[in-house]
Amino acid sequence: MEKKFYTYIILTVDNTLYCGYTDDPETRFEKHKAGIAAKYTRSHKPLKIVYLREFDTKSEAMKEECRIKSLTRVQKEELIKSSHNLAK
Repeated sequence: MEKKFYTYIILTVDNTLYCGYTDDPETRFEKHKAGIAAKYTRSHKPLKIVYLREFDTKSEAMKEECRIKSLTRVQKEELIKSSHNLAK
């Protein structure tokens, strides 16, 4: 089975958005909840994954993460509503 990669956005309890990439969204989210995945999500507790998009390569997922991080909050909210979102 071919490995897939994902770009994700997490909604935090204080209503901020955190973006990252991974090859295992469920395990990565559990690490965020445990406070061991990223410095940001240690102080901004994760609530749920609100955006998830699959890619064939790590490079594609990383490029999408970079693109999303350059968006405004409103643009990110529009993206979350988009048809590419697997988290729905």
